Amino acid sequence: MRVNMHPGWFLIPFVVLTLTVQRVNAQAPDFQKMTPEERKVYMDKMREASQDDWQRVMNRLNLKLPTLPPPTDDPKRPSHLKQKEGSTNWYDDEGNTHVRSGWGNWSNYDESKAGGYTLPDPLVLKNGKPVKNANTWWKQRRPELLADFLTEIYGNTPKNTPKVTFAVTAVTDTALRSRAIRKTIAGRIDNTRYPSAKPSIDMTLYTPANAKGPVPLIVLVWGAFPTPMVTIDRVISAGWAVAVVNTGAVQMDSGAGLHEGIIGLVSEGKDRKPDEWGVLAAWSWGLSRALDYFETDKAINPKQIGIQGHSRWGKTALLAAATDPRWAIVYASCSGSMGASLEKRNYGETIDNVAGSGEYHWMAGNFVKYGGNWQAMPVDAHELIDLIAPRPVFITGGTKDSWSDSHGEFLACVAASPVYELLGKKGLSTTVMPKPDESLMDGDLAFRNHEGGHTDLPDWPVFIQFAKKQFKQTN
Repeated sequence: MRVNMHPGWFLIPFVVLTLTVQRVNAQAPDFQKMTPEERKVYMDKMREASQDDWQRVMNRLNLKLPTLPPPTDDPKRPSHLKQKEGSTNWYDDEGNTHVRSGWGNWSNYDESKAGGYTLPDPLVLKNGKPVKNANTWWKQRRPELLADFLTEIYGNTPKNTPKVTFAVTAVTDTALRSRAIRKTIAGRIDNTRYPSAKPSIDMTLYTPANAKGPVPLIVLVWGAFPTPMVTIDRVISAGWAVAVVNTGAVQMDSGAGLHEGIIGLVSEGKDRKPDEWGVLAAWSWGLSRALDYFETDKAINPKQIGIQGHSRWGKTALLAAATDPRWAIVYASCSGSMGASLEKRNYGETIDNVAGSGEYHWMAGNFVKYGGNWQAMPVDAHELIDLIAPRPVFITGGTKDSWSDSHGEFLACVAASPVYELLGKKGLSTTVMPKPDESLMDGDLAFRNHEGGHTDLPDWPVFIQFAKKQFKQTN
């Protein structure tokens, strides 16, 4: 397989730009008004600030990276890797990008070397007793899992989060060639306690112009731009509403921004404690506040509001649904490590990559201690999916998106299925990886591996079909 994307930490500078350029006063300067030299200076400062914050997390947890030889002299570097002229990256003959983590582990795309891990059993309590019925799941096992995910992985959301007030700032009834009504909605977050932080919840809602009553809504976890008009048009054509929520207005996608945004507001500019929320949890909080608003809109069926995200926003969609039971259905696309792919499996993006200085900010500080120590992590991706059960979940990957590990996502769905079945729903109908573009959607837990790379577009028609079936059951 050939990877058609760079590993996630290579994308951080670009994503910071795209998520924050429209939040000039709160998150970042206006990059469109900056010279190339000014942009470089700014981004260098951002990387330095992120690296410094990551190091403070490491110091606080008494963690140190091993001393490693240069990559060119590293005996652990796979011998078949080569560098391209002018690049510091390493590649195999199929074009896969290989990186060495700070803990000395190199990327792997060889299925025969991906195993050797033990998955925790979601149906065994911490005291070793089996979970034999739904009552034990809801009252004992699920709270155990949720506590581990929040304290060790994504971070606990503070209880003293500020009040949010929403206002419709613009309405047009001629959107999408007069097929939709578009509302621009601003969520003002009370920042009285720390005025220098100015996060907000900015979203755009499209509803079908010809709707005869309340309709389902799909909320897209997204950045500031470009607006995903192809997807919006497709959802409106299905007769549903669709909303885009700008995560960058809630919290910057960088370790350099952790003293600003909603995280900085609540901490009043201080460093996070190791068990406090990371960026994905902050985004999830913002999405729950957006859901508060959507439930009040008379054009929306409040019992049929789903959430969708791709890549890092796919990770977010899963976490948001795991922590807020109001999300009726979830579509997570190419979400990779700390999303839907098994974490302890050594393939593509791994715990090490997310725990490094480029992506650590997504997670709780405590998560960093699992870099190079994967088996010690108490939970895995199948249990994140189980926290959403029995609600329907649609997981997708791409045949050429090796970094996100679609096979690992499928295996997580297989491992999550017993909980769905315990709760009276249907998991996956097979333990055999489906062929490309073959959709497994006869249960409440669905999977598809599209032919292609790191994109959600090929799977939208299948998700709409899956969701229509699920929404019909809830009418």
